[in-house]
Amino acid sequence: MPLELSDSARSLLRLRYLRRDEEGRIIETEEELFWRVARAVAAAEDAFPRGPRSAEIAEKFYELMTTLRFLPNTPALINAGTQLGQLFACFVIPVPDSLDGIFGAVRDAAKIQQTGGGTGFSFSHLRPRGDLVRSTRRPSSGAVSFIRIFDVASDVIATESVRGGANMAVLRCDHPDVREFIDAKRNPALFSRFNFSVLVTDDFLRAAIERREIALINPRTGLPFAQANAGELFDAMVDAAWEVGDPGLLFYDRIQRDNAVPALGPLEATNPCGEVPLHPWEACVLGSLNLRAFIVERGDRAFLDEAGLQESARLALRFLDNMVEVSRYPKVEIETICRANRKVGLGIMGFADLLLALRIPYGSDESVAVADRVMGLVQAAAVEASRRLAEERGPFPNFPISRYAARGEPPRRNATVTTVAPTGSISIIAGCSSGIEPLYALAYRHVGEFVGIVEPHPLLLRELSRIGKYDPALLHEIEVTGRIGHRTDLPEELRRLFRVATEISPEEHIRVQAAVQRHVENAVSKTINLPYEATRDDVRRAFLLAHELGCKGVTVYREGAPRGQVLQVLGHCLSCVGEDVIPEDRTRY
Repeated sequence: MPLELSDSARSLLRLRYLRRDEEGRIIETEEELFWRVARAVAAAEDAFPRGPRSAEIAEKFYELMTTLRFLPNTPALINAGTQLGQLFACFVIPVPDSLDGIFGAVRDAAKIQQTGGGTGFSFSHLRPRGDLVRSTRRPSSGAVSFIRIFDVASDVIATESVRGGANMAVLRCDHPDVREFIDAKRNPALFSRFNFSVLVTDDFLRAAIERREIALINPRTGLPFAQANAGELFDAMVDAAWEVGDPGLLFYDRIQRDNAVPALGPLEATNPCGEVPLHPWEACVLGSLNLRAFIVERGDRAFLDEAGLQESARLALRFLDNMVEVSRYPKVEIETICRANRKVGLGIMGFADLLLALRIPYGSDESVAVADRVMGLVQAAAVEASRRLAEERGPFPNFPISRYAARGEPPRRNATVTTVAPTGSISIIAGCSSGIEPLYALAYRHVGEFVGIVEPHPLLLRELSRIGKYDPALLHEIEVTGRIGHRTDLPEELRRLFRVATEISPEEHIRVQAAVQRHVENAVSKTINLPYEATRDDVRRAFLLAHELGCKGVTVYREGAPRGQVLQVLGHCLSCVGEDVIPEDRTRY
């Protein structure tokens, strides 16, 4: 069957993915790219005599990708079957409290980013500003000053990497430098390659609500270094997020409850978009099922092919486990823990497209139920596939010290199996909406190195034709504004169905995120988009509701805030869509 790709998909593949010769000329077709990836990933089969042969699985992997039912993360599409061979998307690098340790982490991050990986760091172990440095007897410049070194290095390495450098900086809520960290991104000239998140505990949030004083702890000594009012710190987080979109929050206690191998210590940092909490040196491979590819239309009704979705999920889980097997690793410490835990993250994209096909407004009770149902199906199929692989290949080596073994569960091949990523670039290739996000606009273009075609959403065009409103003047207005909510001449049902991200309340955004998170072992990438008119109280409510409903992290973005954007309608900019689409891109959770 011919490979059906949109013009935007083919343009992006030519720009970033297809192999080139030494003169920069493209030397493979789109079909050859998918065969390259399928064969390279299927080669893992030959290491396990109890399973099928690689040639048979390569054909299945090729069909899975070229029907656009599933795509792996960008590093796999770029590097599989090449000399580079690094297939992982997400890494967490430890930052020790020493000059050698800090600059070693800078070096390791640069090598990882050169191969297309995104990196996250916990800076919580660095001594605070003003604490004495033993060797010089001079005061330390503090954690935030060292993040600048990582940012500059990432900016430089981005010019020669297969993707732009993207990072996550995490600091605990009780670190003495937390106020400086909260305010760091108010300066638009700094930290262009970083997302910032504060790691907050349940105790801190209780203290913030009660406006109590808390101790800020020097990580070098473990002793109190200063005092602060938790309520004032939380106010500062809300204010900075309202103003510039950073920091986000990571909910420490919620993350630890799903820590698959707690014997290895707590999970203190995530990848750049926040969907994968990881141990130091740990990495994770990602892939996403395209829900749009499983929509079946019968007459004037649409359905989700649930059996087909689960069948593809099982094959996709095998694909991801093979990626762990065949990938080349940037550092021996990374290979050791990745092979010991074998974390993978299977997720979904095209969720907004599915809702539109089902005629269900995003954020409604029905949409929350669909989110719960769909991710539950994927989670169940992924766990089943991981257990089958454990029978065929053996469980992940750290299974005996895992929480699964402690609960008496059957062995599984992977410490984690599910994640929902932002799917920036791969959703363009697949021709679907990104991750579990609503539509950012009804017509938009991508800003930056890759500029896509401005075109209204095809389901909207079909609905306008159905009601006799297919009007060139209306289509032009949609291209300019990206929305129809203000058009009172259109049916209310249509306007509600095609609401865009900033027309959806924070509560509705978070209810969808929480429904998906209930069936995800890692975390969920989701931006709570707010209109320009949103208040600080809107941000505060979003933060607290996300914690209340069991999300692992939350980030808000108020329209017009000064942060890098890659989606744009002709009239104004919208928030960005994913860490793996075009270099300057930023999105989280």
